[in-house]
Amino acid sequence: MPRSRSRRIPTLAAVLLVAGGAPATHGEPYNPYAVSEESLAPVAPDGTIQWGTFFKSAQLQRSYERLWNLGACRGTNKAITVPVESNKLVIDRLPEAEYRGVVQGASGAVAGGVVAFAENGAAAAHDALLFAQLHPAGVSKVSVIGEAPAAILRPGMVVRLRAAVDDRGRCDQPVTAFEIVTPPDGFKPDEVRPGRIERIVGTVTSVRGKTMQVRVDAGKVRRLTFTVAEDAVATLEAASLDLVGPGDTVTVTGRLWSGAGCAGAGTIFASAVTVTKPSLPPRAKPREVAAGTGGSSARPVE
Repeated sequence: MPRSRSRRIPTLAAVLLVAGGAPATHGEPYNPYAVSEESLAPVAPDGTIQWGTFFKSAQLQRSYERLWNLGACRGTNKAITVPVESNKLVIDRLPEAEYRGVVQGASGAVAGGVVAFAENGAAAAHDALLFAQLHPAGVSKVSVIGEAPAAILRPGMVVRLRAAVDDRGRCDQPVTAFEIVTPPDGFKPDEVRPGRIERIVGTVTSVRGKTMQVRVDAGKVRRLTFTVAEDAVATLEAASLDLVGPGDTVTVTGRLWSGAGCAGAGTIFASAVTVTKPSLPPRAKPREVAAGTGGSSARPVE
């Protein structure tokens, strides 16, 4: 059965900004409310993710920016400058810890997406949820692991499987097991050689009923067609929020802010998110067979 779609979760990425004021250009006064034009690198030399500044109230920040542009609030009135400074939260000064729970919903992509979860594992109201905010530069580590029914397949996903195809790219045996993966940057797939059982890595271009079409960007045979068995199992080893759904378990490493401007019970500025799918019933786990082998067993793809 297809998993229910995750409900949309608001993102805080729009208010993740870099600390400090913009340097004044020649002949212009220093603007204490502006965001620095010299952005922090998303990752420090030691590998630590850098978040910069979160504005607890984006509306307050915009208001003072507007007043500055109108010629007011030139940084001399403490009744103004003190609230402005208090509105800034330097995320990187928060302690990092680990949090666990059950996913209630997910939204967006690895760059700037959000995963909402309940620590107690039960469905909870919005104000009781924790929200794992992924870095807008896409440097938060996301891992989705476990197994899922083949119905989870969608165009754009990258699959890896062992199979043999003919010179037209067609496989004569149903696929009973495959992997959904996220290849590393710069990955180049091997070309597909007809008539040979080998590892194939390609991008799903179409899923219609039991038919899956895959594109491999190498060699002469690039358009492949597979029949996916009804009880086929997908093993996940991917970094995609499209694969995250309610009921998954999640472990988040990050910096928690539960004060003004947070989402729900708290926003966790996440450096790492690991999502694990629930175990499938034993009867939904067929013996792994490489497509096109005539029933001979195949070793797991490395």
